[in-house]
Amino acid sequence: MLNVPIYMDNMATTPVDPRVLEAILPYFGPHFGNPSSKTHVFGLTAADAGGQAREKVAELIGARAREIVFTAGATEANNLALKGVADMAGAGAHIITSAIEHKAVLDCCRTLEARGVEVTYLPVAANGQIDLDDLSAAITDRTVLISLMAANNEIGVLQPLADIGRLAKARGVLWHCDAAQAVGKVPLDVEALGIDLLSVSGHKLYAPKGVGFLYVRSRNPRVRLQAQIEGGGQENGLRAGTLNVPGIVGLGRACELAQEVLVTEAAHLLQMRQRLIEGLDTRIGALSVNGDLDSRLPGNLNVSFPGIDGADLLLGLRDIALSSGAACSSKEEAPSHVLRAIGLSDDLARASLRFGLGRFNTMEEVEFAIDRVAVEIERLDSDFTTAVKARELTAH
Repeated sequence: MLNVPIYMDNMATTPVDPRVLEAILPYFGPHFGNPSSKTHVFGLTAADAGGQAREKVAELIGARAREIVFTAGATEANNLALKGVADMAGAGAHIITSAIEHKAVLDCCRTLEARGVEVTYLPVAANGQIDLDDLSAAITDRTVLISLMAANNEIGVLQPLADIGRLAKARGVLWHCDAAQAVGKVPLDVEALGIDLLSVSGHKLYAPKGVGFLYVRSRNPRVRLQAQIEGGGQENGLRAGTLNVPGIVGLGRACELAQEVLVTEAAHLLQMRQRLIEGLDTRIGALSVNGDLDSRLPGNLNVSFPGIDGADLLLGLRDIALSSGAACSSKEEAPSHVLRAIGLSDDLARASLRFGLGRFNTMEEVEFAIDRVAVEIERLDSDFTTAVKARELTAH
């Protein structure tokens, strides 16, 4: 029997995997020591656990353990990467990013602009990807950093990562990649892709909230950052504060699990997504998929229903956890900046839903979602029915 409500908002956050929780619990109990306390077994046990987790995290992304800086999540990691590079570069620095980055990057860029840093915001095509020629043309002799995400948090589109890495290396510019949505879901190797800085949040890959990391390249080139949180010297002086040992242990276990199941999990997610698309198309018809379907996270589907108010649709779907945009922007009245950037009108952007399929979703839940969405749209809709009929007439 299906348990409702069902959860399909895994782009916003994932549940903690029970195997991750099992690994964490001892560090809330007998292994409670401070890893900076190296004079007794309690501190040494905690430090050893953090070291093992650091190895697992590094292995998932093809990095060295010493290149991992633990943070409270990708937002802090993004702040450390962008502000850390800009502060080291000094006056006259130039940063390149895109119009569809997460607010954690865009807000950092606005702050840096107020400090005198020049920022170029690249547009994206209708499929959600940047144009590499635009990126190349934007690079100047003052460019110190390119900050482009791996996968978008709303439409799930993957950027041409290898091409970005090659261009950045050829031009001698550092590349920061916000990979919060991609790590653990698609293969991602920092060496193969030429990534210099990479941000990750644990709660996007079945670890707890409040923990993440920043990968900082240590050679070819060695990346130097100005610390943004000071007072203790932890994490090689880049991020002060007592380490969140339970969270770090959980993050390490989550990365280990992600590496084990990445291929099979992606195949399962793709199968469910394809059934979701087919079912919605059969039952509803007049819907459009936002963003490229081929270069995309396997569990993401962002669709628009012309003539439907997305907020009203969400209210009717209280038995399914979905989103109409980024979780951090859900209280904003303005349409999604991502959907507007790929060319959607305000009305169509407001008529959009984001499905985030994850590890614990089932095909039975997909069938339930198809039926519920179809029923709610029929209940809401006069304009939508008109759009469906117009499409049918055009097809004939």
